[in-house]
Amino acid sequence: MTTTPTAQLSELGVSIWLDDLSRDRIASGSLATLIESRNVVGVTTNPTIFAAALATGTTYDDQVVELARADASVTDAVFAITTSDVAAASDIFSGVYASTNGRDGRVSIEVEPGLAHDAAGTIEQARSLWSTVDRPNAMIKIPATREGLEAITETIGAGISVNVTLIFSLERYREVIEAYLAGLEKARSAGIDLSTIHSVASFFVSRVDTEIDKRLVDLGTPEALALKSKAGVANARLAYELFEASFSTDRAASLVSAGAHPQRPLWASTGVKDPSLPDTLYVTELAVANTVNTMPEKTLEATFDHGVIEGDKVTGHYDDARAVLDALAELGISYDEVTALLEKEGVEKFVVSWNELLDTVAAALEAAR
Repeated sequence: MTTTPTAQLSELGVSIWLDDLSRDRIASGSLATLIESRNVVGVTTNPTIFAAALATGTTYDDQVVELARADASVTDAVFAITTSDVAAASDIFSGVYASTNGRDGRVSIEVEPGLAHDAAGTIEQARSLWSTVDRPNAMIKIPATREGLEAITETIGAGISVNVTLIFSLERYREVIEAYLAGLEKARSAGIDLSTIHSVASFFVSRVDTEIDKRLVDLGTPEALALKSKAGVANARLAYELFEASFSTDRAASLVSAGAHPQRPLWASTGVKDPSLPDTLYVTELAVANTVNTMPEKTLEATFDHGVIEGDKVTGHYDDARAVLDALAELGISYDEVTALLEKEGVEKFVVSWNELLDTVAAALEAAR
């Protein structure tokens, strides 16, 4: 008998990844505890998370002093600090990685967000991050911008595992899957063992609701207000339908028979922003096999404490999901406009966080000199 909601999710086929990483979490044993007690099997990070981690605490002090003595530049220092954390976390997850044959035990690190529209720069930094972390269970996060698609193909083609991030629209997700399959074909042509390559596609959820709900409230009609907080889940459910269809093709089957793995959907941005909603909404309503749910610790603890896992809440709901998006269109809310805006804002927010990270490290280096 399964005793906890997080264990029930795991049995259903949902991989729980923590959306947070810091040296304090590594050094204190917190990360290892979550693996043991909360069924956590991976971790993701981004510039916002690193900026927050470096702005507080003292666990980075020794490395900052060493970097200052070596007269490291700010960007080199950030690279050294973040790759050190990811390598250490990868070692903590090595047992999970081995026991799941590489499916989980994954630790993601992001290319600089300023490279989001620079395919060549992204490819170069992805290779540099991969070789520096030097752990088979690392994943390089590449944003799903138009330029990012080329970088995804080339990076997968080089045998590097990729977490594709900032996906909002179904059309862009379709292009991400195409980029992944093309990358696998490149890797196969190069003689790379396809079984060593893993990828997830991070589909953002709560941000879709936040943006669309603002527009629904502005409309203010009963029909509009009845659709509040439904778009994010509907969008993600249709993404899963696309995942199922895309990896059932002859092309995908040929790659899988050669050792490749389907690129699992990952539900990102799963912290609930609206306090009137259940705080586990984007976990329980998107529970389905062959997915990853990356949760902030607050959402993870809420799920562990009172999440109600009712089995697969996705595959039987495609028609309802389509009806939600159709109803939004009838109200004049443009899906394409919203998702394009969210991608643009997503990149911009990470650039701001990256600059905050640079400023934090610059100040720490100056203080240590």
